[in-house]
Amino acid sequence: MFLPASWAEVVNFEAAKKLLKQQVGHDTKTLYCGCAIKKVGKELKPDAKSCGYVPRKPITKSGLPNVRATRIEWEHIVPAWEFGHQLQCWQQGGRANCRKKSEKFRLMEADINNLAPAIGEINGDRSNFRFGMLSQPAGQYGQCQVKIDFKQRVVEPPLASRKQIAEAYFYMQKTYQLKISDKQQKLFNVWAGLE
Repeated sequence: MFLPASWAEVVNFEAAKKLLKQQVGHDTKTLYCGCAIKKVGKELKPDAKSCGYVPRKPITKSGLPNVRATRIEWEHIVPAWEFGHQLQCWQQGGRANCRKKSEKFRLMEADINNLAPAIGEINGDRSNFRFGMLSQPAGQYGQCQVKIDFKQRVVEPPLASRKQIAEAYFYMQKTYQLKISDKQQKLFNVWAGLE
């Protein structure tokens, strides 16, 4: 789903998140699990019962509840690392430097066509891993069908979200000249129904 061009020109990531939060409706679902989203006060929370999501790590290493498992975050489908490291500013100081010195990076980071609601734990686990296909069965997150192989640094999204992911990559490629490897291009062509 691509949003009106005026929305794509939000000037920074914080403004994009605020705008997207206002647009969440009763039919909005999380990217990787298809969970319904509840508004609890000013916060957005996944309705784990609606999708069978079970946290991979309900308790953190410090013995506290994993708060990321109970909140919605705005996932960059094309990770900021992936589009950022293609810019000179990233080579000279990473994300913080790009935010400070690159208007192109700020626009890419804030582009709501590349943002989707995700359960915080899965957003964190996904990190900047590439998308791909995995032979392992799903089950790390209860009934949620996303698979993450931490050793290979690969994420296999569920069937329901693959087209959206492919379209976000193609959008970023067309809009910002994002470089996509041949292997990823072929995968996304399949997911988008182009092959």
